[in-house]
Amino acid sequence: MFRNFKMVSYVVFGRGCFNQLNDILAEKRKSEASHMVFLVDDVFLKSPLKDRVPVKDPDTLMWVNVDHEPKTEYVDRLTQNVKKISDELPDGIVGIGGGSTLDIAKAVSLMLTNPGSSSDYQGWDLIKNPAVYHVGIPTLSGTGAEVSRTTVLSGPEKKLGINSDYTVFDQILLDPELIETAPPDQRFYTGMDCYIHCVESLSGTYLNAFSQAYGERAIELCRAVFLGSGPDRDDKLMMASYCGGMSIAYSQVGICHALSYGLSFVLGIHHGIGNCIVFDTLEDYYSEGVNEFRQMMEKHKIQLPRNLVAGIKDDQLEKMVDVALILEPLWENALGTDWKRTMTRDRIKELYLKM
Repeated sequence: MFRNFKMVSYVVFGRGCFNQLNDILAEKRKSEASHMVFLVDDVFLKSPLKDRVPVKDPDTLMWVNVDHEPKTEYVDRLTQNVKKISDELPDGIVGIGGGSTLDIAKAVSLMLTNPGSSSDYQGWDLIKNPAVYHVGIPTLSGTGAEVSRTTVLSGPEKKLGINSDYTVFDQILLDPELIETAPPDQRFYTGMDCYIHCVESLSGTYLNAFSQAYGERAIELCRAVFLGSGPDRDDKLMMASYCGGMSIAYSQVGICHALSYGLSFVLGIHHGIGNCIVFDTLEDYYSEGVNEFRQMMEKHKIQLPRNLVAGIKDDQLEKMVDVALILEPLWENALGTDWKRTMTRDRIKELYLKM
């Protein structure tokens, strides 16, 4: 049976489109007494963007910290803080920031309508109730979080997304002006998330014409941004992220993302740089992609951290392997249905020890 997957219902793209946010939200406000909640990356606490967020008298702006990868306990705490604002649910949750902030916004919108802890829903299609109306506005591009049906969280035992049709944003605003001031290294690492998951999607066993069409366009845009020098690079990067996210919506990522989850869970490495660290060791599996990735690193003068796993304790290494192995669809996409015959625990350990 073919998948019937959920897509973002409404999309606005264009320079300056952030200024339309107030009008878009006005249509969703049920009354003058109802409220919206804005979850904004605290990196913008002292930036001009702070004064552009259309917060009305009943609304609440919460600064979100993503110095560390999003954790289920943090999502649960934010959810409780939102519930304390009013006896009524907010008319909407608006996430403004990079992929981690968008994932937090998606998770909070889900947990406002579903009981228990967000850790209870780490997996596929465990959410039972629709989320609160939620809007995503990326200020970094590459993760595809703005279009994906997952919100990636680190829980007590694993790093795994809440994968659900209800996770998908109802509305996104893609304003290339918002990513202009991103630090160069962070821009590169986040952009490489898109490049890498396109390499994985396009070489995977789940590949189909739908995912191929989006993936090929996304990877072309990544090359234009990170190997070229033409105009409109922010616009192209934003669209690469969108197309890349759409590509994996109907296929899957692969070895790099599986290993990156384990690396992040144990060592706290952020997703974008974690993917880069892992991908640089995978020439045996993605030779052309790794070679091109290294050209991009050289052009942008990126120096990856090395020897991260040197001296790691045995129990930490075992946990990294455990977390990576949970992600069975990723391994199957990369290596086929017999992947367990070749990708043993010992082989995964060898790969980690190269990092």
